[in-house]
Amino acid sequence: MASLFPNPNFTPISHFIKPTTTTPTRVLLYSNTKPSKSSTPFTAIFCSSSSPRSRPTYIPNRIPDPHYVRIFDTTLRDGEQSPGATMTSKEKLDIARQLSKLGVDIIEAGFPAASNDDLEAVRVISQVVGNSVDEDGFVPVICGLARCCKNDIDAAWEAIKFAKRPRIHTFIATSEIHMKNKLKKSKEEVLEIAVSMVKYARSLGCDDVEFSPEDAGRSDREFLYHILGEVIKAGATTLNIPDTVGYNMPNEFGQLIADIRDNTPGIENVIISTHCHNDLGLSTANTLAGACAGARQVEVTINGIGERAGNASLEEVAMALKCRGEQVLGNLYTGINTQQIVMSSKMVEEYSGLHVQPHKAIVGANAFAHESGIHQDGMLKHKNTYEIISPEDIGLQRSNESGIVLGKLSGRHALKTRLSELGYDIDGKELDGLFWRFKAIAEKKKNITDDDLKALVSDVVFQPQVVWKLGDVQVTCGTLGLPMATVKLIDADGEEHIVCANGTGPVDSAYKAVDHIVKVPVTLLEYSMNAVTEGIDAIATTQVLIRGDNNHTSTKASEETVCHAFSGTGAGMDMVVSSVRAYINALNKMLGFRNQPELKVKAGNLML
Repeated sequence: MASLFPNPNFTPISHFIKPTTTTPTRVLLYSNTKPSKSSTPFTAIFCSSSSPRSRPTYIPNRIPDPHYVRIFDTTLRDGEQSPGATMTSKEKLDIARQLSKLGVDIIEAGFPAASNDDLEAVRVISQVVGNSVDEDGFVPVICGLARCCKNDIDAAWEAIKFAKRPRIHTFIATSEIHMKNKLKKSKEEVLEIAVSMVKYARSLGCDDVEFSPEDAGRSDREFLYHILGEVIKAGATTLNIPDTVGYNMPNEFGQLIADIRDNTPGIENVIISTHCHNDLGLSTANTLAGACAGARQVEVTINGIGERAGNASLEEVAMALKCRGEQVLGNLYTGINTQQIVMSSKMVEEYSGLHVQPHKAIVGANAFAHESGIHQDGMLKHKNTYEIISPEDIGLQRSNESGIVLGKLSGRHALKTRLSELGYDIDGKELDGLFWRFKAIAEKKKNITDDDLKALVSDVVFQPQVVWKLGDVQVTCGTLGLPMATVKLIDADGEEHIVCANGTGPVDSAYKAVDHIVKVPVTLLEYSMNAVTEGIDAIATTQVLIRGDNNHTSTKASEETVCHAFSGTGAGMDMVVSSVRAYINALNKMLGFRNQPELKVKAGNLML
């Protein structure tokens, strides 16, 4: 990771600086003094496994413990703005519930003014997740994004007002390039809009209002200090400082936060937040630099998904603070339950359709893989030679701890136990559906690997609401005749539909047969397939990305109109069947998104 501070020869020392809260904060600064030979040697060699500190009482504009860093997750808002990452209301609700289990302090549930679909999804999350108090009394803040205009703020409040802890997050650009070319407004006009809209948000009854000066990293400092001071007077409780285009270096961003602390009137009465993008691969480094400089809220996403190159990754920031918080990051800590990281990552990966790269830090497939002989030798002698994080700390079981070998004679309990070891909490109807798919595969495949199970979970559990279900598919292909496919689909009423079609190959023929049945014009944007395991009997996983020709559109926070694309995944030992499953799942997601029934909440339960 890039150095957080400008001089690599600087030595960390503790020093008092101006706090973000009313309580003096002791944080890390750096001096020009090089370490002496008599200095105490650094002995920490891996992440601390000490008991987590308790989460402080939530107060909108103050944190009782100055070392606590709030985690603000924007997976459902900024993360969903990734191309192809469109999610249905049910999927968003599932992710929000998982984020609550993860211990996220603030969930930015969406951008309610973007569309009626977004507003309804945020409303349901605020009603369900925003009122689910755990045994420790924890309930996450539910936040809605709004541009600095009354219509947006009204929509956000309408969506989040049902939560026990609602927050409105409003923003307007403050950099010269944005004000001149996008807003076409003067500094004075932007200032007046920001102040009046923060006041308006507070006037609705919302006592937790976050303000963001968009593109703060490229804004004029004096104007930035002035507008921030004025929105504090207007009632803002959190000031978010975005590096909107990922332009800043870590030392620059850390200095920006420090300068805001030193020059903004009333800053001691609010929380400073960071929102760093990854255009130069520095989002995590910048986020940590901001926290070291006094920010006590960090805005992140699961797997780092988001606009363009993405956002700061929740798992990277959380584990960096867990591993190095006590030694070099000013004793900072979070309330994240790290054992829920793997499950959160898998859920977002499957619902968004954005696959995690194998070498992704913390959650990538290779994050705990060791192939080099030297590394393997070290690992066999002592795991901490090449691992600073225990996989169990993030909810990952690397080996079969129970000794269970799964096969065609295995029962539900054995399957559930192994899934639990892999980080999946699956029960009820989902377990039943998965069990019968497992048995069908086990009849044909002698050894069922963990990767096989993960593929089945993706194909059965992490799927959209069923509009169309695959019954059967039969294809003929080769060099002697025209490729032909016969497909049987079952609709929501249980009626069967059978169509034959020909095409350029077996998959194309099958897709055309599906199109004849569903009768919804779509464009196939992407198609990919890979084998889950080695061998001729490997399970094939297919991913497709489609866009409806008359597709649903919505407005992004950047005021652009976006045509949604929808991803689908399928798995099976037959590559054609796998491909058809993926296509139908993408269609189901698109149809479910277009025709989402009104979601209602009654007595704490979600009703359709």
